[in-house]
Amino acid sequence: MYDMKALYQAKSVADAVELRMAHPEAQIIAGGSDVLVQMREGKRAGKELISIYGLDELRGVSLEADGTLRIGSLTSFSHITRDPLIQKYINVLGEAVDQVGGPQIRNIGTIGGNTCNGVTSADSASTLHAWDAVVELTGPEGKRLQPINDFYLRAGKVDIREGELQTAILIPEESYRNCFGHYIKYAMRNAMDIATLGTSVNVRLSPDKKTVERARVAFGVAGPVPLRAETAERLAAGQPVSYELAEAFAQAVKEDINPRDSWRAARDFRMHIAVESAKRAFIESVKLAGGEL
Repeated sequence: MYDMKALYQAKSVADAVELRMAHPEAQIIAGGSDVLVQMREGKRAGKELISIYGLDELRGVSLEADGTLRIGSLTSFSHITRDPLIQKYINVLGEAVDQVGGPQIRNIGTIGGNTCNGVTSADSASTLHAWDAVVELTGPEGKRLQPINDFYLRAGKVDIREGELQTAILIPEESYRNCFGHYIKYAMRNAMDIATLGTSVNVRLSPDKKTVERARVAFGVAGPVPLRAETAERLAAGQPVSYELAEAFAQAVKEDINPRDSWRAARDFRMHIAVESAKRAFIESVKLAGGEL
């Protein structure tokens, strides 16, 4: 049994916003893979819940007129992995969320829930940062767009304001067109484990595949929130493709990350695997883009 004060079922996004305004202390629940576990642990005992799970308008992946890739916040991890648009334009996101939990979690867990938790270890978070994702929030004043870098405020806290709920994740065309990426999750086990460190890299190469036009690298668990290593990105831009560049790119990530000591891993070890995984993910991204090292 779950100790809850009340459960409200939203009939539409507008209804969800009204419920949020009427019950400001209520918790939004989608798949429930986090909220219900926390409730059973007593962390959210006695809470009011607003369920948005029945809002099919928030499910699915689509391509907007301006080329923006739109991922509804209730789209499950399993659907993201299998979606043809994801596979065509940003396959690395499908690969990343396919490493969340087990099949049951991936079938019910949503991209919105994964990001709204605000945890730095979320498998989707580093890839969404690396692809310049924008968060769409809908509230009493209408829609608000927030770059994902600004959406994460601090550990466990995201920028969702009074009456708002997250309705989509947007990937601008400029962020995915001709870009190829790779995600590496380091964990103590190969399955059903939280990331000790997550690394997502993507590159865009010149038409002749010999020069890096643009590079992105983002990490989970390398700081209190997911973050980009912009020093490494600037270093790689405009440089000839080479193993030497891959090594320099990887070493440069140390300028921007700040992992912590925890029972899962020591800070120095996280720093080491951040450098190594950045190098490996950069090399793999270049190869996926058609480059040769």
